[in-house]
Amino acid sequence: MEKNYYVCTGCGLLCDDIEVESEKNIVNKVYTACRVGVAHMKETRDEAGFRVDNIPVDEATAINEAVSILRDAKNPLIFGLGNSTDETQKLAIELAKKINATLDDTSSFCLGPLSDALIQDKLKTCTLDDVRNKADVIIYWGTDPSDSHPRLLSKHSYFPRGSEKQRGWEEERTAIAIDVRKSHTAKICGNYFFQIPPKGDAEFIDALIAGLSGKLPKTSYNYPPKRLLELANILKGAKFGVIFVGRGLIYSIEDLEPLFKLMKVLNEKANFHLIPMVSSCNIVGFNEKLFAETGYVNSVKFEDGTVKHGPEYSIVESLKARTVDAALIIGTDPFSILPHSIVKNLLEIPFISIDHCETLTSKHAKVYINTTISGVESGGSATRMDGVKVSFEPVIETDHPSEEVILKKIMEAL
Repeated sequence: MEKNYYVCTGCGLLCDDIEVESEKNIVNKVYTACRVGVAHMKETRDEAGFRVDNIPVDEATAINEAVSILRDAKNPLIFGLGNSTDETQKLAIELAKKINATLDDTSSFCLGPLSDALIQDKLKTCTLDDVRNKADVIIYWGTDPSDSHPRLLSKHSYFPRGSEKQRGWEEERTAIAIDVRKSHTAKICGNYFFQIPPKGDAEFIDALIAGLSGKLPKTSYNYPPKRLLELANILKGAKFGVIFVGRGLIYSIEDLEPLFKLMKVLNEKANFHLIPMVSSCNIVGFNEKLFAETGYVNSVKFEDGTVKHGPEYSIVESLKARTVDAALIIGTDPFSILPHSIVKNLLEIPFISIDHCETLTSKHAKVYINTTISGVESGGSATRMDGVKVSFEPVIETDHPSEEVILKKIMEAL
C-alpha cells in the first residue's frame, strides 16, 4: 500500500517524512515526528471561531471590524508571519504597503542579523542534506536542539548515516556543544562540551582564533588553554564542518563581527558552514521576501511608496515609544514572548489577532480571527531553516479559513 507522507510545520526543520492516521477529519496518530511535531499536528481544534470584544460573531463581522481598525489607523503595525505560508507572507507585505504600515517579525529580537548576513552571502552556509551526507564536525553553539528541534540530531546531523558518512556518529562524526549550561545536547556531546560563562562567547571566539592560528589562547575567565587547543585541532581537521548558531550566541555578542572573523579563519584552515537555529517554520522565508522587497529582513515602515528602516520600527521600540495606533498580529503571541513592560502598551490600542489557536494575545484582542493550522488543515509552501523551499498539502479538511483567505478578504475590503 502506498504511504502518504506529510510535512510537519512545527519548527524550522519542516520534516517531510511524517505519517499520519486520521478519522473524521481528526488526526489520531502521528508517526515519525518528534514530540513537538506530534503535539503540533494533533493540536486540539479551537472552536472559538471569530470574536469582537470577546463576543462570538460571524466571519464577515470580524473581518469588517478588522478592516475598520486598519482603515482608521494612521500608523498601523503588522507583526508576526514567521509561521505563515509563503502565500500569506506575500499578501501581508502588499497589505503593509497599501496601508503604510510598520512591518516587523520576531527576527528583530532573535536571529535577524544572522539571517541578513546569510541572505547577503556574507557567511558560508549549506543545506541540512549536506550536513547529513557530508558533515564530520558539528557544533551546536548557544542552542539545545534536543529540546527545540528534536530531530536535528537524529534526522539531519549527528546520528544519521549519510552518503559520504556511512559509519555515522560512531566513527565519522564529532559533535561539539558550546553553551553556558550543560543542556541535553551537551550531554550527548560528552567530553566535547565546552562550558563558558554568560556573555563569554566573544572572548571564547577570540581565544579560539588564537588557537587556530598557533598562538596560546587566553581568556579573562581563565578557560583552560589545553581545552581550547584541543577544540582548535578538531576544527582544523574538519573536512566538512557546520556550526548551528542559536540565540545563546547571538544574544551574547554585540554584533556579528566575531562570527565573521571566526568563519574566515576556519575556512582558511578547513571547510566550515553556518546554519541559524530558527524555531518558526517560515521565518527564513519571510526574511527573504522582505529583503527582496525592501533590502531589509525586519523593522520596516512603508510610507507612500518609500521604505524606512531602523530599530525604531521594530515591535519592541514601536510599542515602547507608543508610535503605532493599531496592530495586526498574525500567527504569533507577543503577550507570551515579550516583556510585560513593553507588550502592555498593546492594550492601549485596538489590535487584531489572526491565529490558529487561542493565545494570551488573542484573549486581549479587539478582533480575533481563528484560522487553519498550516500544514495540517491547509497547504502552501515555506522555507526551511537552511533556505530550502518546501511545499506541503493539508492532512485533514476543515471549514476554517486560512490566513491567506482572511488577508485576501481584508485587502479586498480595504
